[in-house]
Amino acid sequence: MAGGIVRVGVMIGPERGDSARKVARMIDDVTWAENAGLDTAWVPQIPTDFDALTAVALMGARTARIELGTAVVPLQAQHPIALARQALSAQAAARGRLALGIGPSHHWIVRDMLGLPYERPAGLTRDYLDVLDKALGGPGPVDVENATFTVHNPLDLGPVSPLPVLLAALGPVMLALAGERADGTVLWMADERAVAEHVVPRITKAAEGAGRPAPRVVAGIPVCLCRPSEVDAARERANRILGEAEISPNYQRLLDYGDATDIGDLCAAGDEKAIADRFRRFADAGVTDLSVRLLPLGEGRDALVASKRRTREVLAGIAADLR
Repeated sequence: MAGGIVRVGVMIGPERGDSARKVARMIDDVTWAENAGLDTAWVPQIPTDFDALTAVALMGARTARIELGTAVVPLQAQHPIALARQALSAQAAARGRLALGIGPSHHWIVRDMLGLPYERPAGLTRDYLDVLDKALGGPGPVDVENATFTVHNPLDLGPVSPLPVLLAALGPVMLALAGERADGTVLWMADERAVAEHVVPRITKAAEGAGRPAPRVVAGIPVCLCRPSEVDAARERANRILGEAEISPNYQRLLDYGDATDIGDLCAAGDEKAIADRFRRFADAGVTDLSVRLLPLGEGRDALVASKRRTREVLAGIAADLR
């Protein structure tokens, strides 16, 4: 396979439902992922729901091997010292298995929901990384002064093992920053062509120029195991359930770099061979990690649960074949 080995992970989030049941559901899902041999569980930071790093700490206490990543924590919502403290605590709880995915988010979250300025996101991210990098390299004093932050903060925490930082990067400036300053990028709404022609060349060139190792490229895609006759229905369901993010100009620009026009086009839908072939195309494009958003299909709860279980079983088999 031209793209080499691909690590396959699954998105695990609180989703909707009773708050009292969210933790048990997430623990069940990550236990399945670890036992199935998946490489990573990716926890999205949903604006309206459970805290991703708290979820990582909970999952880390109940697992032994699987990597646990955030995808992604918005930067504007908290000070970099606070984020570093939380990340280092979660990493310790997970015994060193955290991959910290962060990013400047989108205007409809930062400005419209939080009421914070959404200006110079790349500049803010660079300044934020100045503080975060220093804090994650602790323990010790964090002394940073730049255009955004003036920080003189002692910190007694340090990483229990190397803590990779992955930066959500969609445009050329952010991809260059991810290559120069981070360990890779976490993507959503990027198809194979966008990855091969836009993402990988820019982030790889920046990493090489900074003398950094080859970056990880984590691509998030919906996956639905179904009959060929149901593929259109699966894509329609993806657009209905996951299409809200397409209102972001950041995602619209990323779609312009590829062939997909919406999240339905990005959905790997069909039988086992169709899904495996789609994974291989992402690998050939330069993706190092796949973050699978399971998309069950069916009428009623029982049918959806059964669809999710069948998809998980097939996913585990494909993941083993891609190693």
